[in-house]
Amino acid sequence: MTNPAFATHEVFNQSPPLEDVDLFISDRPLVEAVAAFGGAGAAKELSEFGKHWGSAAMAARGRAANENTPKLRTFDSRGNRRDEVEFHPAYHELMAHSAHAGVHNSTWTAEGKPAGGAAEVVRAARFYVASQVETGHLCPITMTRASVGALASQPDLLAKTMPVIAMRSYDPSFAPWWSKRGMTLGMGMTEKQGGTDVRANTTRAVRSSDGYRITGHKWFMSAPMCDAFLVLAQADEGLTCFFMPRFAPDGSVNAIQFQRLKDKLGNRSNASSEVEFAGAWATRVGDEGKGIRTIIQMVQLTRQDCAIASAGLMRSGLAHALHHGRHRSVFQKHLADQPLMRAVLSDMALHVEASIALVMRLCHAFDRAHLAEREAAYVRLLTPAIKYWTCKSAPPFLFEAMECLGGNGYVEEGILARHYRESPVNAIWEGSGNVMCLDVLRALAREPDAAAHILRHLIAECGRLPGVADTIGFIEKAFHQSDSERLARIAVEKLALLAATAALNVVAPKHAELFAATRLAQTHAGMYGAVDLAANDTRGLLERVLP
Repeated sequence: MTNPAFATHEVFNQSPPLEDVDLFISDRPLVEAVAAFGGAGAAKELSEFGKHWGSAAMAARGRAANENTPKLRTFDSRGNRRDEVEFHPAYHELMAHSAHAGVHNSTWTAEGKPAGGAAEVVRAARFYVASQVETGHLCPITMTRASVGALASQPDLLAKTMPVIAMRSYDPSFAPWWSKRGMTLGMGMTEKQGGTDVRANTTRAVRSSDGYRITGHKWFMSAPMCDAFLVLAQADEGLTCFFMPRFAPDGSVNAIQFQRLKDKLGNRSNASSEVEFAGAWATRVGDEGKGIRTIIQMVQLTRQDCAIASAGLMRSGLAHALHHGRHRSVFQKHLADQPLMRAVLSDMALHVEASIALVMRLCHAFDRAHLAEREAAYVRLLTPAIKYWTCKSAPPFLFEAMECLGGNGYVEEGILARHYRESPVNAIWEGSGNVMCLDVLRALAREPDAAAHILRHLIAECGRLPGVADTIGFIEKAFHQSDSERLARIAVEKLALLAATAALNVVAPKHAELFAATRLAQTHAGMYGAVDLAANDTRGLLERVLP
């Protein structure tokens, strides 16, 4: 006879899992932003991608890949140095699904040229959706895509590697890249003594009969099981970019020796390493002494992806918070019907709408940069500003989303705790906040006329929205002061808010007006929900988050 004292109580008043949904079609702000910036024709394929990545099976893969972290296997059973990283099968499955969809290469032609059309916008929609399920595996995906921008500086090398990069398949075997049915690329720049100041790098490259031999270390080298890396080292003419594969041209394992894997706050599914090069073989990418100029082409694209992923994480946090609120009853009403919770959720929804409009506008500029100088200038000036604002917004936003779920948001069984731990990496990787602000200042100094033109265009796109004139006045005054660095953070934030307002005005003019009123015309409160939105505006924002 069963003792009633030990019987499991009935579980009720809990939200069901937010799974088996179309992560594209259910996201109206995303659908409209993609269409507004040229990607309407891809709606059907993006919906198929959204259904697949919104499935319970993909959610389970994301959870398993993070619960079973990578392991470094330095030697094989016979004592041979191998420096392999072992991943859970779920990680490989995630990589395979992203590669099959071309998330790592669809913005390039088979020859490594920009694909044109709306390739950047459509690919960004996939990246944004995938980031809501599992963000760690996207590190090698984004670096592979971005590496083509740097490899273009060495056309003969690009011609050799592009046929393998262009394959829409994932091959995790530990084998020479030229023998595989798909390859991934990573990068190694930072060292212990310099960090962001890569000109302080001490790693040395010495010419050999068949290329270069590199000796030194890297304090951070992400995705160590990539088939090759772009690394910086000091050559005779100065800091230079090199292509360093896991296998040397003769088929031997290259002298890339991993010291340990980083024990990170988040990004747990993805391996990041400390590495030493013991005379590792490499070949030059671009001219000697032009390493920063060469690799910055890769860095620009990875910064773009940092912003896209942060927007995706915030979207997921918002969707889970609203989904929970619609199913959870408190004081005889659903949470999502409580006035104070509606104020919080609608303010968060407005932030996400502006974020996705802004990153899609940036991707549209990347699509057109080779066709229009204004778009190229938009990329140069606004990529660091957009990365700054979007990526630094994500951690506090996801904390708010967790709080909407209460204790369930804080535990590891749910996805929001993982999203929260994941979110800081995008603000830190590829240049922290201060670096982004300094890059904006450098762009303004190099191209004052182009910057002025971009500001005029943003004003035109914003029209008569509230707060625009005062925001422009502050930006111009701050950037032209002799001590502009002192005010750089607030000026860059206002620049990003202005750009977000302009982008949202293209996608959803009514909500652009709300965004301008709460972010430009006044300083937004430190907490979400501390704004005064009309009931109709609140309802309209929340209806667009989830059907």
